[in-house]
Amino acid sequence: MGAATKRGIDLEIFGYARQDGSFGIRNHLVVMAVSACAAETAKNIANHVPGAVALTHQHGCCQIGEDLKLSVNTLIGLGKNPNVGAVLVLALGCEGIRADEVARAIEKSGKPVAVLVIQENGGTLKTAQEGVRIASKMARDLSDQKRTPFPVGELILGLECGGSDPTSGIAANPVIGECSNLLIAHGGSSVLSETTEMIGAEHLLARRAINKEVENRFLEMVRNMENRVIEMGHDLRGTQPSPGNIAGGISTIEEKSLGCIYKSGSEPLQGVVDFAQEIPRQPKGLYFMDTPGEDICSVTGMVAGGSQLVVFSTGLGTPTGHPIAPVIKLTGNNDTYNKMLDNIDFNAGTILTQGESITAKGRELFDMVLEVCNGKLTKAESLGHREFGLYRIGYTF
Repeated sequence: MGAATKRGIDLEIFGYARQDGSFGIRNHLVVMAVSACAAETAKNIANHVPGAVALTHQHGCCQIGEDLKLSVNTLIGLGKNPNVGAVLVLALGCEGIRADEVARAIEKSGKPVAVLVIQENGGTLKTAQEGVRIASKMARDLSDQKRTPFPVGELILGLECGGSDPTSGIAANPVIGECSNLLIAHGGSSVLSETTEMIGAEHLLARRAINKEVENRFLEMVRNMENRVIEMGHDLRGTQPSPGNIAGGISTIEEKSLGCIYKSGSEPLQGVVDFAQEIPRQPKGLYFMDTPGEDICSVTGMVAGGSQLVVFSTGLGTPTGHPIAPVIKLTGNNDTYNKMLDNIDFNAGTILTQGESITAKGRELFDMVLEVCNGKLTKAESLGHREFGLYRIGYTF
């Protein structure tokens, strides 16, 4: 199985040990803007430091209540992700998201964190100059760190689908489910997402909950998502399924959900977490995170929760990656794979065209997961795809 070492049912992969006991499969230096006003300066700093990744967005100010709290917690979770080795937090100085609050929370993970405030450092040019100095030192320190072996059971795998067509539910998502089962069998965890894409099939996952409390909380998340749409005076038709889903051959939200839920495999539902909430390290197993169906925000939530790697199925094709976590793209559609060879890593379409088994393709995908954990770049990584977005639940005032 690639560079992994087999010991009974245990597997070792190689990554970066963190002080909080977690392990990263990448060692990113993140330059994090807490608001849109610091975004360009964060990009300028990252562009001058090899290996640095700018984490920028268009929000961070004039948010209130739970919406503000969600953005803060998402940024903190991303900074604490095991794939991040060090963080430079950048602020303008007067925004709603406080850089010092974000930095202090990230520091609890034991990794190096620094803060720069543009208004206190004489403007953007002087801040960028100081930021490059700080980030360069962080990058040199990170380059000294060596990969060490750790159990594959320390991996948290994010499960995502987007641009689905009928082959997603028939081939690609069942392959992801098999891969998830294999990881859990080796002591790891997987996290399913996209609450909107549970609607109509939620009872199938709910019956796999380990207890009534987990079952009820999961069903409540689905109800709350439906109610939010109703309160706005709309329904989900037109967005779930999306126009692309419909053009691809998916007729109803129930049909889409029945295909989506295959990504969860067959293991019991161990627990549920809110968007960007830390996924428990114990007990290991299958978790569900309350996220929107929008792919980039959903992936961001799982990565903020601690996922080091994401497997992402697509029927119609998508290039989506992430700044912090590798994203393995797969499809169950042979035509899509051949049209988007530059973007899609894994072809599950041979299940339909050549009669290959879901079990065999699931093992093949699991092997690819191990290879990526050990350093192999995904196509999204090699092309520099770093799509990122904050999930908003409120207005900007």
